[in-house]
Amino acid sequence: MRLSGRERGEDAFQAIGYFAVGALLLLVLPEVTVSARPGAGEPPLWTGLVVIAVACLGETQRRGRPVLGLAVAWAAVLGGMLATGSSPLGAVLVFGDMLYCAILFTSRRASRAVAATAALVAGGLGLASLVSDGGRAALLTVLNLGLLLAIPVLWAQEVRRHREAADSERERTEQTRRMAELDRVAAITAERTRMARDLHDVIAGQLSAIAIQSEAALTLPDADPATLRRVLAAVRRDSVASLAEMRTMIGLLRADDSADAEPRTSPAGLGRLDDLLAAGRSNGLRIDVDDRRCGPGPVAAAVDLAAYRIVQESLTNAAKHAPGCAVRLTLQHRDGELVIEVDNDLVPDAPAAPGTGTGLVGLAERAGAVGGTVEAGRRGRIWSVRAALPVPVPDGVSR
Repeated sequence: MRLSGRERGEDAFQAIGYFAVGALLLLVLPEVTVSARPGAGEPPLWTGLVVIAVACLGETQRRGRPVLGLAVAWAAVLGGMLATGSSPLGAVLVFGDMLYCAILFTSRRASRAVAATAALVAGGLGLASLVSDGGRAALLTVLNLGLLLAIPVLWAQEVRRHREAADSERERTEQTRRMAELDRVAAITAERTRMARDLHDVIAGQLSAIAIQSEAALTLPDADPATLRRVLAAVRRDSVASLAEMRTMIGLLRADDSADAEPRTSPAGLGRLDDLLAAGRSNGLRIDVDDRRCGPGPVAAAVDLAAYRIVQESLTNAAKHAPGCAVRLTLQHRDGELVIEVDNDLVPDAPAAPGTGTGLVGLAERAGAVGGTVEAGRRGRIWSVRAALPVPVPDGVSR
């Protein structure tokens, strides 16, 4: 365990404090000692000070190398007993503190080894006392060693248990914070992806229609004022609708929900299908609608928006890649699903229109987000888009 300079200084200061307290106890209460045998007298003053000083050398390692410090303190106590028959109380206090540190500041395995060694020492000395001095002496030995060894060991184990529980709780809290941060980032990413799809739908749909109508107005030879006025009216209508939808999406990002904020428009849905069809017809498409839905019924907002975007993207692709073609739109409820079919004739000599290829991918993602599917592809001379979105079956309709 690497210690900072401040921590090493604190350990050295504590060792000096223990030496001062031990020396004071040796001067005031020289008869209070730990004896190896009954009748052993008090140690000489200078011998006692040396024993305490050696034990305090181990105290300087209380957090850096506590096992080494414990060995030095134990050697000092044992040396005092062997030299004079007893060890001063100050050295015993240092030994108890080092035993506490050896349990608290070491690894789990080392802590268990120190505790087991302390138990074996207490048991071995008690057994030796029983053999040499009888049962009463053995009992006193076990009780004295129990106070000397058991209290630091049990106290350190309890502190260690609470400290490990606190560390575990902090780690669990940190993991929870990290998971919450990951969930927040994932939610932001999903929301950005959703808004990217919405922006693409607006740009690829209504703004593409504006570009097509504007180009048509510019290329019409000797266009009469009525035709130009009709084209410009369509351009204005699509521009206003695009701005309204973009304002709605931007409003979702605003943190200010105060009462004086601008009112938000309702999200697009099949309730605005007529406006979408009018925009498609103004782009030159010949649209035939077969609406077989059995009443509006309760439709989730996400499903309603997905259905609207699927029709919008299909009409936009038809106007872009097959201008002037015939389009057949079919809406119907079938087996708990809203089925949308958009078929348009392919124009053999239609000019190649630029595209990113993200439109159909976005429709598949949008349908998948609400539990539906989208299939698109060429069938002979027809380009077909078929979507199935889950909706409740209206009352009175068989599955």
